[in-house]
Amino acid sequence: MIENKRPYLTVRRLAAIPGLVHGFGDAGWSEADFLAFAVSRDMRPAVMRQVHSETVHRLDAAPASKLEGDALMTNVPGLLLVIRTADCLPVFLVDAKNRAVAVVHCGWRGTEKRILEKAAQAMGRAYGSGPADMLAALGPCIGAACYEVGPEVRKGFLRAGFPAAVVPDYPARPGKSLLDLRAANRYLLEQQGLKKENILDAGPECTHCEPSLLSYRRDPADPRRMYNFIGLAPF
Repeated sequence: MIENKRPYLTVRRLAAIPGLVHGFGDAGWSEADFLAFAVSRDMRPAVMRQVHSETVHRLDAAPASKLEGDALMTNVPGLLLVIRTADCLPVFLVDAKNRAVAVVHCGWRGTEKRILEKAAQAMGRAYGSGPADMLAALGPCIGAACYEVGPEVRKGFLRAGFPAAVVPDYPARPGKSLLDLRAANRYLLEQQGLKKENILDAGPECTHCEPSLLSYRRDPADPRRMYNFIGLAPF
């Protein structure tokens, strides 16, 4: 399902779509490396100031300034949509039929606010993207076994309508829970009507456990982030 001959992961089903450029970056890729890649593809990066929100931006042209939010979508060739992560879950949404894509930053706050659901709905309104037309690719993130959260997070997810299974109690730490970001966002996609076989995993790696990936929880003093990108090639 995945390929890793470069300093980023690609998903074979996405790579098979003509004109689609995508990748989930790793710790070995610097900002300069990413920008050089974008230039080599003649694409303009669109990078947000990520704020753990539910804000989804539609791009019909390259933004004049850095936007604030946590999801970008476009059907314009030549734009490279970017989010940066170091434990949060990056998700790509692809509608090959209508030639539209989105990138979504799914941390615990954004997931609780159901940002991935809202991004899929926004693509439907903007581009006519339906569940039958859509593929989703989930990138590397912190695994449930390493993601301890407090009772307020568990309560928030239950209030937001998530099943208890995505934030179970942690028997080894009374009063704490373990949050499964991947399962929570799979749940949102399935609730939107995506078929399970169209929800793709770009590697099962846990960012906290895998040294080739960046993790804020493992290394809080490390300011680096992984670059995750998707777009439609200009030629």
